[in-house]
Formats: sequence, C-alpha cells, structure tokens
Amino acid sequence: MRIAMLGTRGVPAAYGGFETAVEEIGSRLAARGHEVVVYGDRTHPDVSEHLGMRVVHLPSLPVKQLETLSRSGFATLHALAGAKPDVAFVFNAANAPYVSLLRARGIPVAVHVDGLEWRRAKWGGAGRAYYRWAEARSVRTADALIADAPGIAEYYAAEFGAPTELIRYGAPVLHSCSTAPLTALGLEPARFHLVVARFEPENHVLEIVEGYRRSGSTLPLAVVGSAPYSADYTRAVRDAAAGDDRIRLLGGVWDQSLLDALYAHAYTYVHGHSVGGTNPSLLRAMGAGTATIAWDVGFNREVLADDAWAFDSPEQLAAILAEAEADEPLVIARGLRSRERASRVFRWDDVADDYERLASEIAAGASIHRTSKTARRTVQNAR
Repeated sequence: MRIAMLGTRGVPAAYGGFETAVEEIGSRLAARGHEVVVYGDRTHPDVSEHLGMRVVHLPSLPVKQLETLSRSGFATLHALAGAKPDVAFVFNAANAPYVSLLRARGIPVAVHVDGLEWRRAKWGGAGRAYYRWAEARSVRTADALIADAPGIAEYYAAEFGAPTELIRYGAPVLHSCSTAPLTALGLEPARFHLVVARFEPENHVLEIVEGYRRSGSTLPLAVVGSAPYSADYTRAVRDAAAGDDRIRLLGGVWDQSLLDALYAHAYTYVHGHSVGGTNPSLLRAMGAGTATIAWDVGFNREVLADDAWAFDSPEQLAAILAEAEADEPLVIARGLRSRERASRVFRWDDVADDYERLASEIAAGASIHRTSKTARRTVQNAR
C-alpha cells in the first residue's frame, strides 16, 4: 500500500510522542514493503528518506494557533495533487478540517485523535471551542478513529457513541545504557530524580518543583523541558527553582543518547502529565526500568497498572520523595516491574501490526463514516 502520514512535525523524530509514533510505525511498515510518505516541517531539510520512509518537508506559520493547521493544510494539498495514497493516517484531531478533503479524493482516512487537548490551559476560549469542534468533526468525517489509551476510547464512546481503534504506543526497552553522557551534567547514576515535560500547566512542572523544594531530598532534581509558547509559565518554574542548588533546569534536550542515559540512570522519574492518553515520556521511563512517581489520574494509573507512587499536590510529592529515598529496594523493584510491563504490553511491533491491519481494512472499504457522520455530543456532555 501507499500510506501517507501527516499532522506531525515529521521524521527524524526529535520533538514529541506523535513524531516518535510516526517514526516507529512508519519505518516498520516500510520494512514490510509498503510505500510510506511522511509529511513534516523543515527541521531536517536535507533528509528526503529516513528508515525507508519518504520525507516531504512543508512550511508552517510560526504561530501557536496556526502552526499545526497550516503545516497539515500544505500536506493535504500535496497529498491531493500527487500520486493518490491508498490510505492516510492523520495525527491530531485538530487537523479534522482536512479529513473530508482527503476522503473527497477517495483516500480513506484514520484520525489519531490524541488526548483531550481542549482541557489544556494554554488554549483560550476560542482555542478550546475549536478543539471541541474538531473532535466532533473527526468523528463525523473519518473512516476510523485511533485512541491510544482506554480512557480516550471511553471518552469518544460516551461523548459521541463513536467506536475507536485502541492502539497503544510502544516503549523503547533499555537493558543497559552508558553513564558517560551524565558526566557533563554533573549527575551521578541512580543519584537524581528526573522530570521530562513541556512546560505547560497540565504537566504540573511547577507543582513538581515546588514539591521537591519543600522536601528534604538529598538527591538533586533534573528538569528537562521547555515550551516555545509558555514564557510566563517557564518564568514561574524558574522562579520556583531559584536559590535551590539541588534543582537543575536543563532546558530542552534533543540528544537521544543523553535522554536515554537520563531515563535509565534516574533514581525516580516524576511524571506530572494529566490530560494526555498513553504518554511516551512515561513509557520511556518504564522501558528504562525507572520507578515512577506519577500525577494521580486514570491515564497514568492504567499505564502503570497502579504500580507507582501517585500524587496530586506539592505536599504529597514532598512526602513521597522522602519515602522513595528511604526505600531503595522498593524503588529498584518497581523499576524492574515497570520495564517488564513495558516489554510485554507496549510493543512497537504490535502497534505496527495494528496500523497495518487498520490500513488494509479501510483501504478495502471498512468505515465508521456511515454510522458516525451524523454523530452529536450527548446532551449531558454537550458542555
């Protein structure tokens, strides 16, 4: 099959979960003989082929509200003008306006709807209203909807009565990893706590820093992350960390070998994400065998099978950090159990199998469109 993948920053993956998913899934589909075309931005302008995938670079408007939509619009035009794909995978429900255009040319479309984006504080009223509209538009126009977590599948069933394909992310599993990249950061293996997150309110980086600061932790806190459109929030995090030498704000880290070393050699990984589905950062920590302290929401509990510490306030985190530092055998045991679960439940080969199956099914005419094209939110969930 000729398979188009659009709606992300593209490959090589260097930014987030969607990009990693495209790289992992697309490369496996290409290795199985499919022609995979990945549309993305101009981060890697000299890359025209990557792991068997053809890479198409497109412009975008560097404005928070328009960056994804503009890039995906150009990708849609390119797909419509060139050799027709047998199927298109569209990532992010925000790109819903383009689904009907692709289907009008006879291209079956599956939309990976992502998490509940409209709940993010970075979006104002208009942004939240748009994402709510885009969810409904995806339901009414797509041939299939992909949810990466049971909670997301349950949401679409409850909101719209719409079926979804539950296809999880995979986890990279690390059994050994060099400690050398940590030297330049002044970090010792198994002697630091780790946070990796975009600086956004829903990821609770500020609460994590505040909770750590209140703790009596003897191990430093390494914080990896940034946010191009959240200057005020970034400033709040920096202010909260100011004057505490135990807190290391490392900024964005794009070197994958360094990230592997951080995940693999952290004492614990502190995960504050609260509105996404199956989060790639959490899976990466699990696959590295690192025990997790996670924000107390259903998404995280389900991924971790409740085998982790859970917190929902700075005060709670401070107490958990003290408990974790006092019980290294428990930390080690939870880390090992997390890696075993990641290697068993979150496998990229299984994910690629599901994408390949779904592509074959909708290319052959299977579609939810006939029953979902008139779907509306249920009355109790209309707001």
